[in-house]
Amino acid sequence: MKQIAKISGVAYVMVFIAGFYANFAVLESLIDVNNSIATTSNFMNNHSQFGKGLLGFLVMLFFDGLLVWALFGLTKSISKSISYLASFFRLLHALFFGAALFKLWKIYQLTNNVSNAEVIQHRVTKLLIGFDELWTIGLLFFAFHLIFLGYIILKSTYIPKSLGMLLMLAAIGYTIDGVAKLFMSNYIDYKSTFEVIVVMPSVIGEFSFTIWLLIKGFKKKSFKRNSIKTV
Repeated sequence: MKQIAKISGVAYVMVFIAGFYANFAVLESLIDVNNSIATTSNFMNNHSQFGKGLLGFLVMLFFDGLLVWALFGLTKSISKSISYLASFFRLLHALFFGAALFKLWKIYQLTNNVSNAEVIQHRVTKLLIGFDELWTIGLLFFAFHLIFLGYIILKSTYIPKSLGMLLMLAAIGYTIDGVAKLFMSNYIDYKSTFEVIVVMPSVIGEFSFTIWLLIKGFKKKSFKRNSIKTV
């Protein structure tokens, strides 16, 4: 159990680092939501940086997939059936995110060795919209994962129940933001507000869980696993 906690903690750290770098340091810096030509030009003129961002997303996806296995191993003794559900929804999230990344890969190919942004701007914009929609749907599945994971933690006797509550709050944030992004035509006008709603609880909840996993995984004395066995 100590080894699984260590793997889970390290995987979460890698997801945080790779995700923040790829999304905020690279992708967000290249996208101009009010100017599709400028966005396309940014992809063309910063192609190497865009490629590094794609690599960061792939690293994120790999460790996210690793967490499907690791978190199941950590929680299956509490409730195998609920743990299967939590793993299933995290796997769905990973699959949708992988499909979304394929859209970015197409943009990467499309913007290589092109001299005129106006010629391809509509295709780039369409691919970006597809990327955003697929990732948003994936994050809604991720919200279900957090709900089931939080529920398992609440039933556990060896994981602090406060972490379960924090993860459930994060799930609410992801759900509110995802539904708004998919169905609100003027979402962009309230984007900063929704980002606070999703980022604050998710960072607090998932980062707190990550710290607990790292402490349990790396401390010299192994912790005992006392759990409630349920069906």
